[in-house]
Amino acid sequence: MSSKNITLKEEAYESLKAHKRDDESFSDVVLRLSGKNKDIWKGFGMLSDEEADAVRGHVEDVRDQIDEDFTERRDELFRQ
Repeated sequence: MSSKNITLKEEAYESLKAHKRDDESFSDVVLRLSGKNKDIWKGFGMLSDEEADAVRGHVEDVRDQIDEDFTERRDELFRQ
């Protein structure tokens, strides 16, 4: 397989490096991020455990707020 050399600004390199997994080459990262591989499961497990926990926590907080809002509105509606 042939290869090409490219030049990246430091900021672009650091961004690419941040997305790189331990088992990936930079070519793999570019192909994954550019959508070359359309496997929808490819990103599964992409978040670290800490990141996934943060997302879950945020979703639970939003869900709790929606439940509270619903309860308040239901109570206001049926009190009248």
